[in-house]
Amino acid sequence: MNSPVEILLTPFSALYSALARARARAYRRGLFTAQTIPAPVFSIGNLTTGGTGKTPLVAWVARMLAEEKRRVCVLTRGYGRANPRARVLVSDGNEILADAQNSGDEPRWLAETLLGQAAVLADRNRFAAAQWAMAKLASDCFVLDDGFQHLRLARACDLVTIDATNPWGGGYLLPRGRLREPLTALRRASACVITRADQTENLPELVSQVTELSGGRPVFTALTKVSGARPLAPDSPEKLSLATPLLAFCALGNPMAFFRQVTAAGYTLCARQSFRDHHLYQPQDLTELTKKAQAVGAKALLTTAKDAVKLRHLVGDAPIYVLDIELVINRESDLRDLLRSVLATQGRA
Repeated sequence: MNSPVEILLTPFSALYSALARARARAYRRGLFTAQTIPAPVFSIGNLTTGGTGKTPLVAWVARMLAEEKRRVCVLTRGYGRANPRARVLVSDGNEILADAQNSGDEPRWLAETLLGQAAVLADRNRFAAAQWAMAKLASDCFVLDDGFQHLRLARACDLVTIDATNPWGGGYLLPRGRLREPLTALRRASACVITRADQTENLPELVSQVTELSGGRPVFTALTKVSGARPLAPDSPEKLSLATPLLAFCALGNPMAFFRQVTAAGYTLCARQSFRDHHLYQPQDLTELTKKAQAVGAKALLTTAKDAVKLRHLVGDAPIYVLDIELVINRESDLRDLLRSVLATQGRA
């Protein structure tokens, strides 16, 4: 049964849907013109708000392109950073140049993960950022983070991530649901990647549905595999036993996916705490987390690598560990071939 709030928001979702369709139609018919740069752009995006496991795929694609001897630059808006209007070079590919507060948590994580392989540039104007990167960094290939709705910048390839645990954001567009666009927008995709594929029992049905909605585009499935837990502070014990009682915490768009992953990996989770997505941690947060851990008998705190980049400057009483994950893509070689075929048709800048 629909709640009064849902009923109230339904007309606004219908209006949002109409505007989203009109905008996409305007670009498709040439009323709005996408800006083009003389280098291949690979967009990684999604249909819904909140976490869909997109960022690990951004890193995977950037790393794959670097292996193809391309000078890769990740273009990101950098949500949650101190000055969202500033252009911030998070990493030039060889050195990290900005902290999480000034760059945003995801750009900082990408900079650390891709050090030696790709530059990371945070800017609201991705077209201007790309031009700058070509001139200043000699970049010749770009990965557009969260770019599916950023139609102002033309791209050679659109990969759309779909969270298997909540693929359609409740079935309604914003503000009633979490959909950014109608499901028909999947027909713009070059391929779709269903993330967290190990956390659903209806994967075959979802693959079939995505294939139909996208008009027969290639559909890949992916999961994140836990590779271990490492201490945030160098003076903490190196290994975290699976039997250690833990308080897990995070500031993600989909915190339940993280908590499920912790328990699925065999760790002993006795409490959990979630913050809003992109939350910038303060000393008081660690104080409260430590108190809660003591109250429930947790001997350590566990968080994500994305959260860890915002915690290193804070000191708490409880040891903090970081859960490291790796992206595992089914039919990975086919996805690599798809991206290589795009490179082959685009040439070099």
